[in-house]
Amino acid sequence: MTNPILIEATRGGIAECLYRGAFAVVDGHGSLVSGAGDIERSIFPRSAIKVFQGLPLIETGAADRYGLSDAELSLACSSHSGEPGHATLAEGMLARLGLSGSALECGCHWPFDLPVAIDLAKTGENPTQLHNNCSGKHAGFLCTALHEGEDTRGYVSGDHPVQVRARQAIEDLTETRLGADVCGTDGCSIPTYAAPLRRFAHGFAKLVTGEGVDAGRAKAGSRLIAACMEHRWEMSGTKRACLRLMEAAPGRVFAKTGADGVYCGAIPELGLGFALKIDDGATRAAEALAAAVIAHALRSTQPDLAAIYDELAVTTLRNWKGAEVGTVRPVLAN
Repeated sequence: MTNPILIEATRGGIAECLYRGAFAVVDGHGSLVSGAGDIERSIFPRSAIKVFQGLPLIETGAADRYGLSDAELSLACSSHSGEPGHATLAEGMLARLGLSGSALECGCHWPFDLPVAIDLAKTGENPTQLHNNCSGKHAGFLCTALHEGEDTRGYVSGDHPVQVRARQAIEDLTETRLGADVCGTDGCSIPTYAAPLRRFAHGFAKLVTGEGVDAGRAKAGSRLIAACMEHRWEMSGTKRACLRLMEAAPGRVFAKTGADGVYCGAIPELGLGFALKIDDGATRAAEALAAAVIAHALRSTQPDLAAIYDELAVTTLRNWKGAEVGTVRPVLAN
């Protein structure tokens, strides 16, 4: 099945780039509320399901044992910009464990956001693993390992108890067996598992409705999602798309990006989860589609809020002189 064109980028009124993809909006029962494309095709969700991976941090009692704040829980689910506040928060989580940034096994990279990277370079410093966009998640992994009395070395390995627990949580929420045949390695060195797109949307719906999932797991998931919605900057960063999507409806919409054109999230008050994937992995198209999918889900019950997301779904393209030259916009039917 060829996925439909969902997003286009125009120049001078002509569609210059066309982006195919798929999305699913699902309720707690697993029923499809809306969707397009091949939603049964397996995708790697990448960082879009950090909430799923973070569930054991709550469920084992590690978060409460180490007194993690809601801001730190949000960081544990983040793909942050590597700004000073992000690195400091991750460092503080590790210090509480008696560890330093050297205990992280996520690898090191310059912050993805160019202005943030430039600011760091101006200080004359090189980035550390604390600046890795996944450092908060990895700090959370280390919290859980120490709480359970496990070796912190090699915690990124698929057979380490930390990753076994994460995999089992994903299997539960997606109702999918996840073995070596669907396993890849993510950018931060942990396993990433492919499953049908629709199943990830259903997993988020389960967490916000409590349907089809253990009550304790639903409570843990709702706690993490609430922390992310409240502490949106910690989960993303200055001017990030996730921040804009959640700031448009504070405490009412959760949206999380993943590498290579993925977004997942939930609208808790409607009991809906969503997942999307742009075929060629284009970030700008995934961000536009995320806003459009949220608008689509809200349109019948909250048209005024839907209109806000309609605006977020359209980005004006400008040239180096600042002149408007086109737009990135959805081609979804309302």
